[in-house]
Amino acid sequence: MITLYTDGSCLQNPGPGGWAFLALDEASTHLHQSYGPEAQTTNNQMELQAVIEALRWATSCGYNEAVVVTDSRYVQQGMLQWLANWKRNNWKTSNKGRVKNQDYWKSLDALSTQINVQWQWVKAHHTDPHNAQVDTLARQAAMSLENA
Repeated sequence: MITLYTDGSCLQNPGPGGWAFLALDEASTHLHQSYGPEAQTTNNQMELQAVIEALRWATSCGYNEAVVVTDSRYVQQGMLQWLANWKRNNWKTSNKGRVKNQDYWKSLDALSTQINVQWQWVKAHHTDPHNAQVDTLARQAAMSLENA
């Protein structure tokens, strides 16, 4: 089992953004961190991209179980409550509209079939130091584009 802390950031919405993840083993030992920028994006897209990157890394390392810790209700609820209905309704919302960020959701859905994922929400900018760390990394990635 591995714990993956994820976060996304967008300086404007839409605008320059960044994603980040931190991987910890069962003893909470830091294993890996990664982050990256995206020139034109949204906060929700970066939240999704952070989880996609984290799960890609975890599956490439051979992990078959992970806890994803996110401060995004959008990601958590999407995976636990909305995704099955979206797929059943041909990627339409309950209001018959097109699901936003569909490509990201499809990537995340495909990855989640390769690894058993537990979804855990944490309050943003609160007391969790690992959440604070990925928040800082995601913001730095976004700011690297603004300063370029």
